[in-house]
Amino acid sequence: MISKSAPFITFEGGEGSGKSTQVDILCRALLKGGVDVVNYREPGGTRGAEEIRTLLVMGDGDRWTPTTEALLMSAARADLVEKRILPHLKDGTWVICDRFADSTVAYQGYGHNLGYDRIETLNNFTIGKLKPDLTFIFRLAPELGLKRAALREGVENRYEHLDLSFHRKVEEGYDEVFKRNPDRCVAIDALLDIDLISQLIFKEVKKRFNI
Repeated sequence: MISKSAPFITFEGGEGSGKSTQVDILCRALLKGGVDVVNYREPGGTRGAEEIRTLLVMGDGDRWTPTTEALLMSAARADLVEKRILPHLKDGTWVICDRFADSTVAYQGYGHNLGYDRIETLNNFTIGKLKPDLTFIFRLAPELGLKRAALREGVENRYEHLDLSFHRKVEEGYDEVFKRNPDRCVAIDALLDIDLISQLIFKEVKKRFNI
């Protein structure tokens, strides 16, 4: 593990699972409680990473090969880690990230069939020894998640347009992430009421980090 003095929390899940809403709720709750916290989304968080985001989340589903897509994701992540996440953690600021390396395992490793081990090797090169202290994985049937995602406005819908078989494999990828990392991963039933989910999340955060 790297030397840091604040928790690093990540939120993971398929399309339409509601994790981004919960990131915002948790950040507001922590700030209200006097915790110094910042949050980022992936890909994104820096000028360069946001430019890469546009390449990844817009356009046709087949615009990139799986390998190219994984490398673009990793490039954006490397920029975010070096310029934002690590400096904050070392300064004692909590960091919450809407997606992180587990997304690449699920989406590119499983969804695009690159494999868990290959993506883990890439992730290790990109982020070194940095690992989240706590990861919430939102569980929702891909069929329902895609219906939810279709209701969102905007043009960042490249992944939503990929076929259902892709999203089912993404779900399998998250199953494997949870299986291999039971100590840091907490499964969240995304069908629960928003307020109940936020209560469960905050309870887990308080327990883990003694706030």
